[in-house]
Amino acid sequence: MVFGLLPHNFQWLIHHCPVFPINGSKVRVITDPKEFYAELLSKASKAKSRISLSSLYLGTGKLEENLVSTLLNRAGECQNLKIHWLLDFTRGSRGIHNSRTMLQPLIRSHPHTCSVSLYHTPNLRGFMKWLIPQRWNEVIGLQHMKLYVFDDSLIISGANLSNDYFTNRQDRYVAIENCPALADFYHRLIGAVSRFSLQLQKDNSTNMLPDVQVHPFLGDYTKYCMAMKQSVEKMWKEECEKNLTRLEQINQITVEPPVSHDGNQVNNSSTKSVDSSVVECDTLVFPTVELGPFNLVNDSLITNLLFESAENHSKIQLASGYFNLTEEYKSCILEKSKANFGILMAHPKANGFLGARGVSGGIPAAYTLIAQRFFEKIHQNDSQRVELFEYERPNWTFHGKGLWYYKPDQSLPFLTMIGSPNFGRRSVNRDLESQLVILTSNRALQTSLQEEQQHLYSLASLVTRQTFTQVDRLVPYWVRFVIPVVKLFM
Repeated sequence: MVFGLLPHNFQWLIHHCPVFPINGSKVRVITDPKEFYAELLSKASKAKSRISLSSLYLGTGKLEENLVSTLLNRAGECQNLKIHWLLDFTRGSRGIHNSRTMLQPLIRSHPHTCSVSLYHTPNLRGFMKWLIPQRWNEVIGLQHMKLYVFDDSLIISGANLSNDYFTNRQDRYVAIENCPALADFYHRLIGAVSRFSLQLQKDNSTNMLPDVQVHPFLGDYTKYCMAMKQSVEKMWKEECEKNLTRLEQINQITVEPPVSHDGNQVNNSSTKSVDSSVVECDTLVFPTVELGPFNLVNDSLITNLLFESAENHSKIQLASGYFNLTEEYKSCILEKSKANFGILMAHPKANGFLGARGVSGGIPAAYTLIAQRFFEKIHQNDSQRVELFEYERPNWTFHGKGLWYYKPDQSLPFLTMIGSPNFGRRSVNRDLESQLVILTSNRALQTSLQEEQQHLYSLASLVTRQTFTQVDRLVPYWVRFVIPVVKLFM
């Protein structure tokens, strides 16, 4: 069964990631930001045992206040409910009213069951930490995983928890219901990172856990990085070691019981009990992680292997809200992969930095220049396999990311990747990232993924040479001058 789900050219996944066999009916594709927000509220109001939320930050508007209020009410109703947040320290501390002040009511009202961890990159320290102002210090590195665990269910996305992401910033979202093993995995991952993060106190101060002897920016850099790496590696290894057991359960389900000569089934008392969550498995879920500051390189490895393993005449539809492919990804796409690519990015008018003050206002132009240079490289290689598209929707911004993989001559996707990475330099080198590789033969799920992909690309236009000659697409000279350095942080 597993080898039917996992073609020969993708069986390497089992050796690099934990695997979670499920039925595709448990997976639901969400396409609208408002539906994403409603799902968060619904799950928060019904959770009974745990809520673990990992995001870059929590916004400070009315919708965010409503989310916190929902959690407060649920914590009061359900005394055994544990609520934990993992956010980024620098982004969550920006301004006077910020993520930290938003979450003060939770930890003040329920100090024994509610907690907030703030990851601080070890690369922002010393003179650099003192010199770089708020907002700009975020370029050094961030907690970027977008994982939302409610009891035994998971929502994975690229979306943060703020007003734009709940209204008119397009992203991708997948809810996976009643999958205890997968929810446990992400609960453990959030916990492993949180253990070596700063803990928010009731007076809005922060400190490390009493039994943690390392500090992200005040202590020894090497010791801190090693402690974090060992924490995540330990749980990752333990989860990977369960792969054989999980796959054996599938085989037990799909193999017919022995039959005696009289036609009756033989009772085999030695048969192991089978986890009901994998009954009728038609979908395999593989989490990936990328913790660049700690030299934990997994997601980028998986992505490169996927590009290289793609069959001739297969198709990969790839999306990135902030398009800045690494050199290795470019090489894989243009020189090593046999797949046809349609790459979706944000039009400058759909870039989240459009209209920003100061230097930030030049960021959309910088992404235009990066896209233009990649477009030129495509044609220098005389590649007919790669096309670029730009998402543009009035009054909307684009933050979607991930990919859809189509086997040759197939109209529905067989595989998707969804999560926080943008396939760029930041995702690989600076931030903490995670996504899911979902392989499925479930027709309904494949159809939902196809509808999602078609919806996003229906709002896009094909990039041509004329795209970059339009007056409003001309890149200022100062952007061209700084781009060699700036793109290292994008």
